[in-house]
Amino acid sequence: MNVIRQKQPGKLGSTRREPVGGLLLRAGTEADVEVLLEVERRAAELLLGHGAYDLFAMHSLSPQNLQDGIAHGILHVAELEGQAVGFALCGEIDGHAHLFEMDVMPEHGRRGIGGALLESVCTEASVRGFPAMTLTTLRDVPWNAPFYAARGFVEMHPSQWGPRLVEIVARERMLGFPMPLRVVMQRRVGVGAD
Repeated sequence: MNVIRQKQPGKLGSTRREPVGGLLLRAGTEADVEVLLEVERRAAELLLGHGAYDLFAMHSLSPQNLQDGIAHGILHVAELEGQAVGFALCGEIDGHAHLFEMDVMPEHGRRGIGGALLESVCTEASVRGFPAMTLTTLRDVPWNAPFYAARGFVEMHPSQWGPRLVEIVARERMLGFPMPLRVVMQRRVGVGAD
């Protein structure tokens, strides 16, 4: 995973935001690592029965991925009543911020937590000087591509992919992901973004 090197000084990753409806969005810390791995595992259970479930279960985040996000990337945590219930982890791919993983505990789903996390990391990516946020996701899962499309992400044609995105998609294909269901998406986040 490529991590984000800060292009411009930014304060968002190091500050706590005021709670909205009891939700606190904050930068991830070392103390969060084990809890966030459990959040990822629990969120993946929502894909039970999907053709990609086994692959997601076998290729989950490592503690090092999260520690890299804490040290050099963007790792935002959603907290309710002192408990981490979701996170978004970003790095840098082809000069853009890239959302590697975003998960919310299933029992806290459909409450706007994912949307709040997404806006939080997109804002920080913009503050850090990135022009866009990219991601790969599943086309047929409502809380994947349709969720991102409703928040301004658009599908990227393969001719628009940079070399690292090409590598990511090739690796997913090699691992056996159902590629007709995979989609690469992008949202402009920098100056002049809508």
